[in-house]
Amino acid sequence: MTDTDTGTETGTVDPSPVEDDDELYGELVVVTGMTGAGRSTAAKELEDLGYFVVDNLPPALVQDVVRMVDDSYGPGQSIAVVVDIRSGSFFESLREVVSTGVAHRRTTLLFLEADDDVLVRRQEAARRPHPLQGGGRLLDGLARERLVMADIRGDADLVIDTSNLNVHQLTAQIGRRFGTEERLALKITVVSFGFKYGIPVDADYVADMRFLPNPHWVPELRPHTGREAVVADYVKSQAGAAEFLERFVPLIVDVGGGYLREGKRFMTVAVGCTGGKHRSVAMSEEIAARLTEHGLDAKAAHRDLGRE
Repeated sequence: MTDTDTGTETGTVDPSPVEDDDELYGELVVVTGMTGAGRSTAAKELEDLGYFVVDNLPPALVQDVVRMVDDSYGPGQSIAVVVDIRSGSFFESLREVVSTGVAHRRTTLLFLEADDDVLVRRQEAARRPHPLQGGGRLLDGLARERLVMADIRGDADLVIDTSNLNVHQLTAQIGRRFGTEERLALKITVVSFGFKYGIPVDADYVADMRFLPNPHWVPELRPHTGREAVVADYVKSQAGAAEFLERFVPLIVDVGGGYLREGKRFMTVAVGCTGGKHRSVAMSEEIAARLTEHGLDAKAAHRDLGRE
């Protein structure tokens, strides 16, 4: 049954396996559709959701890709392949691949389309000719593509019309249909670091713990790290530490909600002190623990611990 989506919720794809044995196998999603309708955006989102993604794949090679993934990652690894009109004559074999299935995997055919005027604007903005346009107009290429695509569109399990969708909205549509609760959750890494080694280049937020007394100058604490209770207790008991945590953690929770609304599912919070051994380590562990208590997928990592 075909589910046509025009930007509103008109149906869902049942993610459950058709047979009990299929729980052992990851899903195979075949992404196709009109040039400029958002295939690359869909592929990127599927990759973020944990799928092994191959772009511009001739249909005849789908079986080979599945075998390669099975051998390298195991049959539980979900796969997405992008097949489009650039495959030329190979494209004709796509219907056979979809109809016969691949290695016991449940196969979902996703077709992306949009109105001609929208596709023309997108192609002109990208300053790329249509692969079937030849020496004619871009509209001529789109007309030929629709003719070739007509049968495979009719076979699609899910059709999404992206005419009125921006990148974030399309990403959200793909996430809702192919993402599990675990894959859709925001993943936060709270990484401690030492300012003398430089701020992490991938940090989304940076917090400076140098406003707290440095345990380095306490002889009995100097050899220990912020992962040890004796140091962690000392750091968290200092003036301003509790107030900082009470304000900073809710901020990250609120911002995290915005990240998810914008289709971003990874956040790096960098917490620094002078050397990345005491204060930043203790506070990173505490921040990660509190974020976890809020139901977020948070973990602490320590970039510079052990460098001294």
